[in-house]
Amino acid sequence: MKKGIHPNYRPVVFQDAAAEFAFLSQSCVPTTDTIKWTDGNEYPLYKLEISSASHPFFTGKMKLLDTTGRVQKFNDKYKKTGYGKKDAKAEDKK
Repeated sequence: MKKGIHPNYRPVVFQDAAAEFAFLSQSCVPTTDTIKWTDGNEYPLYKLEISSASHPFFTGKMKLLDTTGRVQKFNDKYKKTGYGKKDAKAEDKK
């Protein structure tokens, strides 16, 4: 193998400051910061803006933002059509 062409693959701590969450993984991401991990060793630190601990999809705190009223316009448009409602005659036959 040629020397000097491969990235520095090493253990790195990824830290999400918003959620106070960190995990240790292997990576070749460049970083200058270091942190002392729970095993007593010092590892390079890479700070994340968002991770699975703080992302709304994974935390279940997802919100539907409807600033222009699109959902209400859609509901109003199809309210009179009866689309999606169960047929009363079909239920009487059962």
